[in-house]
Amino acid sequence: MNAIKTARKMISAHPASESARTLAQLVLALESEGSFGVTDLYQLDLATFELAIDILKEWRIDRYYVGKAKLFDLSMQVTTLRN
Repeated sequence: MNAIKTARKMISAHPASESARTLAQLVLALESEGSFGVTDLYQLDLATFELAIDILKEWRIDRYYVGKAKLFDLSMQVTTLRN
């Protein structure tokens, strides 16, 4: 199961918990490209901390693929204009 799906289930199951709120804040910061206090991660228990790190890894990979898709789309547009 991927980290993003695991986090969604955890946040849904325990929305009032401090861990769920921290993960939610992390996700919102990633999506909005806002700031997030790294010290908040260190206050998590080890399993949730590792989940947060996995979210960061998956988010980075997803971002790479989004960038690749945008490049592909732009390349198609440029190629179409030349024909």
